[in-house]
Amino acid sequence: MKDIHGGDIYRNQVSLDFSVNVNPLGMPEAVRTSLKEAVELCSSYPDIQAEKLKKVVSRALSVPEDYLLFGNGASELFMGLVHTIAPRKTVIPVPSFYGYEYAAEAVPGEILYYTMKKENDFLPGEELFKLLTEEVDIVFLANPNNPTGRLIGKAYLECLLNHCQDKGIWVVLDECFIEFCEEKASVLPELEKYDRLLLVRAFTKIYGIPGVRLGYLVSCNRQLLKRIERQLPEWNLSTFAQAAGCICAEQTVFVQETKAYVKKERNYLSEGLEQLGLLVFPGAADFILVYSKALLYEKLLERGILLRDCQNFRGLSSGYYRISVRKREDNDILLRTIGEIL
Repeated sequence: MKDIHGGDIYRNQVSLDFSVNVNPLGMPEAVRTSLKEAVELCSSYPDIQAEKLKKVVSRALSVPEDYLLFGNGASELFMGLVHTIAPRKTVIPVPSFYGYEYAAEAVPGEILYYTMKKENDFLPGEELFKLLTEEVDIVFLANPNNPTGRLIGKAYLECLLNHCQDKGIWVVLDECFIEFCEEKASVLPELEKYDRLLLVRAFTKIYGIPGVRLGYLVSCNRQLLKRIERQLPEWNLSTFAQAAGCICAEQTVFVQETKAYVKKERNYLSEGLEQLGLLVFPGAADFILVYSKALLYEKLLERGILLRDCQNFRGLSSGYYRISVRKREDNDILLRTIGEIL
């Protein structure tokens, strides 16, 4: 697991971390309060059924409670569903989050990689459909994608979902960054149409709580959810995770404020980076993919600023960096420091 994630502040001297993609506004105060209050409940086991959490999230998403399965972060759910389905062939478009590959490698089977090209704005094209034959069991997709930040068009996504439904292919759609995007970007409203669709989300990014570890899977395929649940450990949701999740699901105003703030700062940071001569790829999430011939990672780290070096993402090479959107004062420090380096 070495060097596959951002946020490694434990092995680097970092004053500003631009490598991890969490809400620049931090966690909501109500969530902070709930975590403090949860300390008093730690002498008891957490609710093994997570009943309150299910009710609150079910109401927030307008889906039945038994369409939901919670995990210790999205990563646990990726691992659980792969062990359940035991795919013979898995298709992974790249560049993308390494967690898909990591989960797929945990079971016997072949992994087929489909490269999303820079010339096509790092978006999947018609060639992906040719890979998705009856021999394939699972395809992993992210919307928006990490590290490119690109949103897949609704029309393309609908065609792909219909294609996979006809071929009997499970579609694992990672929507962990969807709440940073426009309202109609999610396919959640179309969930009932596709019993081969597994939506994966996390509280980590939008609510700024990566240390709490809480993700969830949404599907109308109740039978599969029950099978996946059998792959997860008992009491996999801590008292803290359940308490925080119940409050997070009610933070609609906070989410709207975050969307507006991130959009404004993403545009500001993108324009500043372009003015410095970096190649900036437009995205819809709380991070930006850039390319520079300068050795930005090493030179910025010397100054206590951490970026995500993307050269170990399949489909990318040396010179690609992912930069998270932070508060204006932090973004200004980054722009000023890059200007000094260049």
